[in-house]
Amino acid sequence: MAEHRFLLKANWPGLRNDVGDIETGHLKTKVSIPPEMDGPGIGTNPDEMLLGAAATCYIITLAAMMERSRLEKDQLTMTSEGIVDVTKGVITYKKIIHRPHIILKHDSSKKDLQLAEKLARKAESSCMISRAIKGNVEVELHATIVVSLKNKQE
Repeated sequence: MAEHRFLLKANWPGLRNDVGDIETGHLKTKVSIPPEMDGPGIGTNPDEMLLGAAATCYIITLAAMMERSRLEKDQLTMTSEGIVDVTKGVITYKKIIHRPHIILKHDSSKKDLQLAEKLARKAESSCMISRAIKGNVEVELHATIVVSLKNKQE
């Protein structure tokens, strides 16, 4: 069994509305509470980092599955949205919505489109971040899959 360990260093010099620093691997940034939650909004925040972890895990998992399936694409992009609910002072990370946009090669078949759809769904349940938050944060998927209209080599 292999284990991968990740280390994050954090420094928080003040009280609630101060600005801290985090550093892990190639990520080094300021952190604070977002303005939507009456914070200073400097650097990133835990809400954005959870969304970023879920989104990057999903898109990397999807790309790997497409590669293993030899499903060729022209482009893979995505937007993701995090929804945080505040009810009676209780803050709950409610939902993450992934909206991947897959453009398959111009000569892709109907079978390729079906495979892309299947992989888009499977990547969500295979991503380790999705599995880690399962039962706590709902993850919703709205994939758009199209075939490129033209040959890129033209």
